[in-house]
Amino acid sequence: MMNSMFLMIEELMMKLKEVAKVDEMVSIEKKGLLITMGIQKIQTGHQDTIHDFQMDYYGKRIATASSDHTIKIIGVSNNSHQHLATLCGHQGPVWQVSWAHPKFGSILASSPHELGLCLASGSSDGNIMVYTMRSDGGWDSNKIDQAHPVGVTSVSWAPSTALGALVASGVHDPVQKLCSGGCDNTIKIWKLNNGIWKMDCFPALQMLTDWVRDVAWAPNLGLPKSTISSESQDGKVIMWTVARNGDQWEGKVLNDFRTPVWRVSWSLTGNILVVADGNNNVTLWNEAVDGVWQMVSTVDSCDRTSYFGTLSWYVQCMLSCNCAGF
Repeated sequence: MMNSMFLMIEELMMKLKEVAKVDEMVSIEKKGLLITMGIQKIQTGHQDTIHDFQMDYYGKRIATASSDHTIKIIGVSNNSHQHLATLCGHQGPVWQVSWAHPKFGSILASSPHELGLCLASGSSDGNIMVYTMRSDGGWDSNKIDQAHPVGVTSVSWAPSTALGALVASGVHDPVQKLCSGGCDNTIKIWKLNNGIWKMDCFPALQMLTDWVRDVAWAPNLGLPKSTISSESQDGKVIMWTVARNGDQWEGKVLNDFRTPVWRVSWSLTGNILVVADGNNNVTLWNEAVDGVWQMVSTVDSCDRTSYFGTLSWYVQCMLSCNCAGF
C-alpha cells in the first residue's frame, strides 16, 4: 500500500512538472479579463483583474472573481462557452469563489437535498456572499455581513457528509457549513441555520500573525474528525482539527515556510495536502498514523507559473484526476 501510494505521488509529480511548463494550458492574462483554456479563450466580460476562477464539480460551469466587484458564471462545453449570469452584491474586489458540494445542488431533480447550485465568495468589503441557483436559472443571494471587517481573503465549503456519519447510526442530512479567512488574521466557521448564516465556533481561530491567504476544508468520508488548513502571509500553515461537533478546534503548525504561503489544495480523500508558497515551490504533505504531517514530495520547477491561483487550479485538477486512490 505504501509503495503504491509513493508510485502515485511520483506519477503526480511528473505530471505537475509537465503542467508547470505549459502556461498555455490554463492561464489568466495579465490584464485579467481573459481566461485561456487549451486553445479556447473565454472572454469573461469583467472590467478589471480576475483574482480567482473555479470550475464546478461537473466541469460545466466556471465562476470568476474580479476587482470589478462582480462574479461571472460561464457555461463551458467542448469548444464553446456561454455567459450565464453576473452575480453582484460586493462593494469591493472579490478575491475568491468556491462551489459547494453537488449534494447541495444536484442536477437530479429527485435529489432529496435539492437546494440549488451554491457558490460562496469573499471580498475586500468584508462580506461573504452565498449565491444559490433557482430552478428558473436565476440566482438568490445571502450575505454574511462583515464576516471579516477589514477584508475576506478566502472561503471554503465544509464536506457535505456530517461529522462521524460513517460510524454513527441513523440517517444524517448534509451539513451546510463553510470557513473563511481574512485580513484580521483569523479563521471563522459559519453554519446555515433556518436560512441565516451564523458563526459556529467561538472565538474565531487565531494562531497566525498576518493576513490569512487561503483556507481549505479537507474532504471527509464521514469519519469522526474534521480538518481545515489555513495559510498565511507570515509563512505558516496551520492545521485545525476537531473530533466532535461542539468541541473546540485545535491548531497545530504544519510548517513555517518563511515566505508567504498562497494557496493549498486537498486530494479527494483528504489525506494529501498540496502547498504553493512564495518561493514558487509546490510541496505535498501526508499525515502519518501518529498525526504528524510529513512532506512526501516537492516540485521546484514552477518558476514559470507565478500566479498562484492558477497554479492551485493545476494542482487541484491533477489531484482530482490522479489521486483518488490515496
